[in-house]
Amino acid sequence: MSKPPDLVQGTLDLLILKMLALEPLHGWAISQRLKTISNDILQVSDGSLYPALHKLEQQGWIEAEWKPSENNRRAKFYSLTRSGKRQLAKETESWSRLAGAISMVVTLPEV
Repeated sequence: MSKPPDLVQGTLDLLILKMLALEPLHGWAISQRLKTISNDILQVSDGSLYPALHKLEQQGWIEAEWKPSENNRRAKFYSLTRSGKRQLAKETESWSRLAGAISMVVTLPEV
């Protein structure tokens, strides 16, 4: 995800919500987890990640709490709210429909 304009709108939100559904994480850990799980394909820049986190917090889908990180530095840990869990379910369903439709098109036999 080093090129955000190439992403389907809302994809970063979906990915962040999914990471936080697994466990509360701070921003850098979200970025690293996405990178690791995707075998280094999804790489989110700070310039994309932190505005997305702020937006999700404003929408009430995530909440934040300052706590010490694994290296004992103060970090803002984000977690999913009840509303965020509902939004994740909606976005996951939407993504599945879209991915299925795209798959149908790109796997059409060529003449």
